[in-house]
Amino acid sequence: MISADAGQRLDHWLHLRLPETSRSRLQDWIKGGNVTVNGAATRSSHTLRAGERVDVHPVAPPPLHAVAEAIPLAVLYEDADLVAIDKPAGMVVHAGAGVHEGTLVNALLHRFERLSGVGGELRPGIVHRLDRFTSGVLLVAKHDAAHRVLAAQFAGREVRKTYLTLVQGQVKAETGRIDRPIARDPVHRARMTARLDSGRVAWSEYKVLRRFADFTFVEVRIGTGRTHQIRVHLASLKHPVAGDTLYGAAAQPRFGRYFLHAHRIEFHQPTTGEPVTVAAPLPQDLQAWLDSLSGAEPPRSA
Repeated sequence: MISADAGQRLDHWLHLRLPETSRSRLQDWIKGGNVTVNGAATRSSHTLRAGERVDVHPVAPPPLHAVAEAIPLAVLYEDADLVAIDKPAGMVVHAGAGVHEGTLVNALLHRFERLSGVGGELRPGIVHRLDRFTSGVLLVAKHDAAHRVLAAQFAGREVRKTYLTLVQGQVKAETGRIDRPIARDPVHRARMTARLDSGRVAWSEYKVLRRFADFTFVEVRIGTGRTHQIRVHLASLKHPVAGDTLYGAAAQPRFGRYFLHAHRIEFHQPTTGEPVTVAAPLPQDLQAWLDSLSGAEPPRSA
């Protein structure tokens, strides 16, 4: 290494040179002795000094698989074709990089004998997803035929999805629509962006429900389901979702999450075609967050 790299943490230095590898995986390599400095294993926090030699011996990640776990689930609706779950914030939908346990899929496998296999072994029953720290309604298909019908409804934009969110600042208009394509941020790869002309078509409609001194409580309906869509669109208006530090909001350590909840979903029952509406009440932590705010106007119906 060159002297200009002196003073950097080992894990940070590695991530700059291996950006395609996650920090958590790099730290696992360091912990496992697969990264050495001058031939010796060390810690992620090791401060590099000029002239030190760093050797990396990559290790393939363990294969991902879904495993049944006895995790409680809140069922909002169930019939022979599907089940609607009230997903808690913090729960990952299915296994991915760095996450193997505590997923919604693992909980579903324990609760239900059979689920749709259309999505593959890692995603049994999963028709759509919610971000890890987004709570609320999520549909799960029990068999392949139901999965295909529901997937077609999502693809055809026949499913109506409504969210509740608290955003920073005072949203000026009482209602509005955001039509901005969403793409991967070319600089910050963990983020999406609505600042480019390119990207996938996305639209979101919002309605102000309640105003506070420094925040606005908003209902959002989305007609497309892009990655981080609501978070990206609202941040593009300079009103990031409260607590969403990835998109520029101030940290809210007291609540440990950002304020976004999938409140209601409307679709047609796969077999009968009858309209179905499933709603998840605002979680206690988000209600407590609202109750803690000052300067509130009288609430409006959501």
